[in-house]
Amino acid sequence: MPHATEGIRTALSLSDDAEQIAADLYASLFQEDLRVVILFSRADIDLPRLADALTRLFGPSVPIIGCTTAGEITTAGYLSGAVTGVSLGGPNFVVSAVPIGELKSFTVNRGQDVVRRAVQDIARQDPALSRQRMFAFTLIDGLCGCEEAVVSSLHAALGEIPLFGGSAGDNLRFQQTHVLYEGTFHHDLGLMVLIATRLPFRVFKTEHFIAGEQKMVVTDADPISRVVREINAEPAAQEYARAIGMDGIPLTPMVFATHPVVVRVGGQNFVRSIQKVNSDESLTFFCAIDEGIVLTVAKGVDLAENLEQLFTRLRRDIGAPRLILGFDCIFRSLEMNENGLKPLISKMMQDNHVIGFATYGEQYHAMHVNQTFTGVAIGDASHLARPTCAEEPA
Repeated sequence: MPHATEGIRTALSLSDDAEQIAADLYASLFQEDLRVVILFSRADIDLPRLADALTRLFGPSVPIIGCTTAGEITTAGYLSGAVTGVSLGGPNFVVSAVPIGELKSFTVNRGQDVVRRAVQDIARQDPALSRQRMFAFTLIDGLCGCEEAVVSSLHAALGEIPLFGGSAGDNLRFQQTHVLYEGTFHHDLGLMVLIATRLPFRVFKTEHFIAGEQKMVVTDADPISRVVREINAEPAAQEYARAIGMDGIPLTPMVFATHPVVVRVGGQNFVRSIQKVNSDESLTFFCAIDEGIVLTVAKGVDLAENLEQLFTRLRRDIGAPRLILGFDCIFRSLEMNENGLKPLISKMMQDNHVIGFATYGEQYHAMHVNQTFTGVAIGDASHLARPTCAEEPA
């Protein structure tokens, strides 16, 4: 059964047929004064047919946005091969979704234009909702390689409005990822979604890695392609394997998931994950990387405990969440599978009403990061009397 309260409805479809998926979603997500439908979809279905069916059922005036995934966080916990979603309705929510096309030619002034359009749109819909009642999130083509430029520009223009986001996936095929907007699944597209709400909320970020002692310096890199050719003046893959104590062992996605590196920016550590090792012993990263950057081999802490601490803080601040829109790195999902944690974490996600997806990268403030769980938790009106701020302490 869909979870529905405070203008929030959630849905899940396990069908393989696009028409049936659309019907399942419509049955659970339609509500009066519908402001937006947000979907996270498996990539291996007939996406054009799904988009057409959704538009036909909901009508062309309902904004339907979303993206393809590397796994879904649903009302049944973590899944792979599902379509899940949430709808938000008035009067508690006002929504503006602005597209960002031609990502590879993105410029800073475009970010300012996107934010201005969204803020003005919110003001037209409901002038009573101030910027203090707003948060923003991004959905971005996960293979564009342009997240850093987009989110840094948006963050600067948003000012005090908190920003988080996720990069679309295609279930680790790394062929083509899609963002849904105006009845079409696009590639080379991003969205900035600005939401104003009368309900209490917290934007958050957490990760279960801390900086260790082993440091490395990037000595040869191509920032545009996110390829590191040399670390410590040695072939990158060989030096990385030596640093993590796995010299001569094949570097697989599970190795990258359990042995990321961190960089320190503005007094905080941010995780940088490796996507793949190339034939020339270079490493392709999920995030921008440049020569001279100091990488520190990360050490893991208990993932489940780290998540429970986050949910405890959120419940303390806004009460039991009515919805958490959560974007979780695909490598965290791989690690959960490897360590047998997936059932436990799925139950935690269900208990806290998390809807979201496994990403090819996460955005938080001005940063594009990896192996991070980020999102927004939305509470109920009974907690509005508490002194609140829009962000959970990082």
